[in-house]
Amino acid sequence: YRHNLACGDVEGKFDILFNRVRAIQKKSGNFDLLLCVGNFFGSTPDAEWEEYKTGIKKAPIQTYVLGANNQETVKYFQDADGCELAENITYLGRKGIFTGSSGLQIVYLSGTESLNEPVPGYNFSPKDVSSLRTMLCTISQFKGVDILLTSPWPKYVGNFGNSSGEVDTKKCGSALVSSLAMGLKPRYHFAALEKTYYERLPYRNHIVLQENAQHATRFIALANVGNPEKKKYLYAFSIVPMKLMDAAELVKQPPDVTENPYRKSGQEASIGKQIPAPVEESACQFFFDLNEKQGRKRSSTGRDSKSSPHPKQPRKPPQPPGPCWFCLASPEVEKHLVVSIGTHCYLALAKGGLSDDHVLILPIGHYQSVVELSAEVVEEVEKYKATLRRFFKSRGKRCVVFERNYKSHHLQLQVIPVPVSCCATDDIKDAFITQAQEQQIELLEIPEHSDIKQIAQPGTAYFYVELDTGEKLFHRIKKNFPLQFGREVLASEAILNIPGKSDWRQCQISKEDEETLACRFRKDFEPYDFTLDD
Repeated sequence: YRHNLACGDVEGKFDILFNRVRAIQKKSGNFDLLLCVGNFFGSTPDAEWEEYKTGIKKAPIQTYVLGANNQETVKYFQDADGCELAENITYLGRKGIFTGSSGLQIVYLSGTESLNEPVPGYNFSPKDVSSLRTMLCTISQFKGVDILLTSPWPKYVGNFGNSSGEVDTKKCGSALVSSLAMGLKPRYHFAALEKTYYERLPYRNHIVLQENAQHATRFIALANVGNPEKKKYLYAFSIVPMKLMDAAELVKQPPDVTENPYRKSGQEASIGKQIPAPVEESACQFFFDLNEKQGRKRSSTGRDSKSSPHPKQPRKPPQPPGPCWFCLASPEVEKHLVVSIGTHCYLALAKGGLSDDHVLILPIGHYQSVVELSAEVVEEVEKYKATLRRFFKSRGKRCVVFERNYKSHHLQLQVIPVPVSCCATDDIKDAFITQAQEQQIELLEIPEHSDIKQIAQPGTAYFYVELDTGEKLFHRIKKNFPLQFGREVLASEAILNIPGKSDWRQCQISKEDEETLACRFRKDFEPYDFTLDD
């Protein structure tokens, strides 16, 4: 279980909120996250906020907040893609998906509804909602998400439910949010702005007798922090991420479950019909991922010793359908190029490399792309990347990592060292962006801690570069893509200045020379090689 807190409009009353959280944590133990919906900032003077911003005071828990709902608070949220506002307080962004380290999927939409274009910074449009829906609902086997965070209530949420008090849900709230909730099927949906607490009875996401059972949704609206009527503004809940749950357990229906409030409302047709057709948009700007150090409270040995008395057998890595040059177990592998072997991955010198120390990180099993890797393989890939960065840094080089998941069958992460004296990281980034533009390739920057798995679904063709600063550029390949693009950019005059080497076939050397280079690399890398630690 992940233990989390959700909170209504804070309106600048940070001390009241965080003191209350401290008291709760003291009594009930620590919570993972605090999710704030509604107005985080108030129209009051900023003296209290300054203390958090400058670090005099600190939030006692990882806090994630939605953006502005009005013009006067837009100034606090400069970066549409989300950013850290103060230590432990993070603005999620205008809209997107956030995946916690435990695999908890949280979809967020900042602002209030607007049907007029262009949309101000504190509103969302039908286009925003349909792009979020498209991004998720087109995933094959999409079942729903764990949590949906919006500031406005969904319109009609009171239909078939318990009374929502003084709030008339036929007039109040946003129909766009209703359409989003209907499409995304969150297990919990939190909202605020109406200054009152309303916990609706859970509702069904399937049509009885026509569709297979699906999980229920709980909608909870929260009041404003420190309100004089003592209405509930903080809600504690425990949730196991959907992807870790047994299917039968997930779809168990609570005894008080009701019909779906958005399905038919009086004379109106189903709400989904009022929403314009989905608009394809670059999905890149929506992702934000919790970096591992904030997650992982369990030991890495087993999921949880209580739940499984039998130790888990390691999964057999996937096998290729035919001969593969890169599967370690396959006879085609040029074993003399292998320089280090871990548990799930290995390191090999690139054939026809751009330099003598151009290496590849490869999974031992047959995986096509980073997107398909299991968690333990990803962990080792990251370990190899970090180790290579340290190794090359000690030799006065920074490394560029890229992957092309297009016309390739086995994942190859290319790691190319660039001497620091050659150029700065920004020059490398500019070279990629400029040469991409020249070839009509849209390279988008994605947030540093985002995970490629969030952006590309398995099976998507893409090209992806990671710089030594952690900055990442991503291109979704629609039709064609120059196979040597990554090499061409790095070989160009702007960077390594070896334009003749952009094609690996031009750089091949004899097997003896390859063995000499591999032997030299192994020896140099040995002090850094974590696979030799035991």
